[in-house]
Amino acid sequence: MLGVSNGKSVFFREYLRNFHDVGALAPSGTRLSRALAHYVSDNGRALRVLEVGPGTGSVTRQIVASMTTAGLLDLVEINSVFIKSLLHDLKHDAVLHPAAGRITLFQIPVERLDRVRRYDVIVSGLPLNNFSVESVEDILDEFRSLLMPGGTLSFFEYVGIRRIKSLISGRCERRRLWQISVLLERMFATNEIRRDFIFANIPPAWVHHVRF
Repeated sequence: MLGVSNGKSVFFREYLRNFHDVGALAPSGTRLSRALAHYVSDNGRALRVLEVGPGTGSVTRQIVASMTTAGLLDLVEINSVFIKSLLHDLKHDAVLHPAAGRITLFQIPVERLDRVRRYDVIVSGLPLNNFSVESVEDILDEFRSLLMPGGTLSFFEYVGIRRIKSLISGRCERRRLWQISVLLERMFATNEIRRDFIFANIPPAWVHHVRF
């Protein structure tokens, strides 16, 4: 059985191999995972949930624990090592295996997901600060299209990450980070419904909850 501890080592190896797409040293901690899954538990309703970038499944386990037994979960992951880990855990993990019949795994970028599929909640682990401004715009547009009316997008970013990166970056990189900040702050100003500060995470993180 892979287990959570081995999942952490898999995650770290993939971080070293492909920082741009992984973007974190370790899987999300328990408090961060709970905050990201906040809107998955919605008064007993059977929700359709999408998790983008589940990695080795730390947040996935919290989503499953928060869902009703009639809820459905789609996972979108492009990393083949993480896909292998998730497939293993869907067969053997004590939390994921009982829900495996309600979980569908896609190895594609979220932009290629069929927009006929619509979701009550989207939980994203994508490292938006690693992407081009155009890619961030495309991903957010995709999230808008995939959400049901009144649906919620939940995602996180590490506290002060763009400011820290800007201090050690060249002019072009600083401009990219500034443009992402402007893009996200514009969205937060009109669409953010809740923001959670997760101090007990390494590093500390903000969790943003958005409705378009």
